[in-house]
Formats: sequence, structure tokens, C-alpha cells
Amino acid sequence: MSLVATLDERIAVLRAQGIHSVLATFTDLLGAPKGKLVPLEGLEAAVATGAGFSGPSIAGTGLPRMGARSEYMGRVRPESLRLLPFMPGVAHAVCDGFAGGEPLDTCPRQVLRRQVERLKAERGWTLWVGIEPEFFLLQRDAQGGWRVADGEDRLDKPSYDLQAIGRNFGFLDGMRQALTTLGFELQQMDHEDASGQYEINYRHDDALAAADRYQLFKLTAQAVARQHGLVFSTMPKPLAHAPGSGLHFHLSLTDAQGRPVMADPAGVLGLSETGHRFAAGLLHHADALSALCAPTVNSYRRLAASRSASGTTWSPVWKAIGDNNRTCLVRGVAGRIEWRLPDPSCNVYVALAATLAAGLSGIDQALPAVSPCEDDLYERHAVGDALPARLPRDLLSALDALAADEALREAVGTAFCAQFLALKHDEWAAWSRHVSDWEMQRYADAP
Repeated sequence: MSLVATLDERIAVLRAQGIHSVLATFTDLLGAPKGKLVPLEGLEAAVATGAGFSGPSIAGTGLPRMGARSEYMGRVRPESLRLLPFMPGVAHAVCDGFAGGEPLDTCPRQVLRRQVERLKAERGWTLWVGIEPEFFLLQRDAQGGWRVADGEDRLDKPSYDLQAIGRNFGFLDGMRQALTTLGFELQQMDHEDASGQYEINYRHDDALAAADRYQLFKLTAQAVARQHGLVFSTMPKPLAHAPGSGLHFHLSLTDAQGRPVMADPAGVLGLSETGHRFAAGLLHHADALSALCAPTVNSYRRLAASRSASGTTWSPVWKAIGDNNRTCLVRGVAGRIEWRLPDPSCNVYVALAATLAAGLSGIDQALPAVSPCEDDLYERHAVGDALPARLPRDLLSALDALAADEALREAVGTAFCAQFLALKHDEWAAWSRHVSDWEMQRYADAP
């Protein structure tokens, strides 16, 4: 059946379901979902040539203000069409970015698409990713500041608190209903280790589908939170005294026959030689990866060896690998790799693309396996024992590391990285000019 015939059938089904519009979405460089409503009658053109957006109005495209390449064309992927339970009459669709009739090299989805297509073409492999979204539920207070939405969520150790789950069951069940309708295979929901912090887990997928699904997860969580008077926050560390939110990637590779590439039940940590080399690539490029996986000033509040009110912190500060060791940057678990660096402020497409590129470089260079860490690194830190090298302490150091890592920048895409570095240096400059309340309290009346 031709694409047009297949699309005609899709349109007929959507019309029969009462759909009148398609929310055509893409992701900008900063990781934010963007898009527009397209009447159902315009879907065929949106698939063939794309929904048009002003290129310079989108963060990080690098497109000019005039000429054929000034228009960002978001080409709808028809297989991504899903009815949105929180927008009656509207179906959601994912777009690939094009400009001048060519794939746009600064489009984050195209960045990841290039990586996974190269993986398939050159090796016959597929990257599978399980993403673990952690987030906070916040509200504005009467003075315009921010606070945890649930004022009763004050336990010293709030992990798995059933009382908080009960108080916020309306939001959680709203997420269950919406995500199930959208085709998510839910696994669990729980209260995490900070007040107002939750995690919702769902089934893994291939890398591109997993990234698409996470962006849809964010759209859904924002909508359901609004329905309950809440704010869904992907800020890595909104509470100074509590753990922050991660966006851990569970990574595995299969070959063309579906056999695991990185797993070996008889191997150290349950990993094959290929798996260890992949992990070594992650650790080798970890400083540069920090810029793409932890891309905000606030990310480095999380990536700090700071104390937590709960007595526990999960921040992966040190570049190490360990057997089910959550104090390490890389955690070996069940024959797969958990990459603990990313946080929910990242652009998930680019974080995954860079992670894959770094891991493959470890394989291609035959990097030696890193000896597993058998200690709690926070206990070693507390008593002053020697520690593995640590990650960058702030965003500027991470940006410098990315700028210096030519191999990773070329693998991810030099055009994208140039735009990313420019925008993030602007963010650092804005932060550096900011005078905080802490500074005023400490220095304003100092003698």
C-alpha cells in the first residue's frame, strides 16, 4: 500500500474518532517541546513537506532570517500519531526537522536519528533504552516564589511515602489513565527521596522511540499537573537540602538477530568485553558528556557531594563503574548499563545521541575495562579516602570539556554543538551577572 493510501486511511480513522487537528511537535535545542496545531485537512502536506515554522524563532536552529533555509519544516511522522486524552479532538504527532528540503543538522531528533541509523547500517545493532523520569510537583506561593505543592510532604526520609501518594493520587491516577491511553506500558510509580519528588517508570524501547516517548511523557505530565493545580518540574535540584532529580538511561545493545551485545552472564558485572568497552567510552568522555546530559547551571547543584536531609544522596559525582552501585556514574545491573549522569533538564535526543557516540568510541578504540568500584564512594568521601576523578563542578567547566572533545563533537555533529555551546555560554554569562539573595544576605551589610 502506498504512503498516500496509508495516510488516507489514517486520516479517515482519525476523522471517525472525532479528531479535527494534529498537534505537530518538535524539540528545540534546549529540550523544550514546541509545535503548532494543524487542521486534519493539512496533515497530508505536513507529512510530505512539513508544517512550517520560522527558523530563527526556534532556539538553536542557526537558520537565517531570509531565504529558502529560513523556514523550519517539521515533517510529521505518521506512525507517531496518537490521540491526546487531555486535548479532545486533537492527535499528537512527532516531527523531524528539515530546511531547504534537507534534514536539518541542528534538529535534535535528526541528531539522534543519524546515530541510530549509522549504528544499524555499520553494525546491524539496535540501542535499547529504558528512561527513568524523576520530577517534582511544585506550586507558586502567595509571594510569587516556589514551594513543594504538598505542604504535608515533610518526612525526613520520604522515599516510598504512602501518605503522600494518597494525597496526590488524583495526579498519579490521572497520569496512569493518560499514559495508558497513549500506549505507555507502565511499570511503577513511587515517591522519591525528596519532598514533592516522584518517579514514574514505563517499558523500554529503541532509542529514537524512547526519546519520542519521553517528550510525550513531559507534555502529558504538564497537562495533568495543570488539571490538578500543580506544576510539573524538570528542574534538577529545586531543594537545596534534598536530593535532585535524575533521568537515568538503562542501555543495552542487540545485534541483527536480537542477541545481546553488551551482556555476558559469566562476565564481570554481567557485561561482555564489548559492554565494558562501551562503559569505558562513557567514562572517557564523561566530562564533555556532562554538558549535554546535565546542561543547566542548576544541574551542578545536583552533581555535588552535598549532604541530604534524608541522610542519602544519589548524585553520581565520581567517574566509576560498580556492581549495582548507585554511588558510581555507571551502574552495572542485570547485564545492562545504567548511565546515571543525565538529568531531566537535558535534551533527551542529544543526550542519547552523545551517550551512544561515546560508548561506540570506547568499542572502536578497544578501551580497557575499568576496574569495578566495590565501595560506597560517599563513605570514602566522608572519611577523606582517595576517590576516582570527579565530574565537572559547574556548567562552564562542562562546556569547556565539550569544546575540547573534538571527537565527541564531530560524532554528535559540529553544527549542533556550535549552536549548543553558544547558547549555553550565554546562559552561564547571565548566571554570572545575577546577584542572588544568598549574596545579599551575606555581603550587603558586611563591614
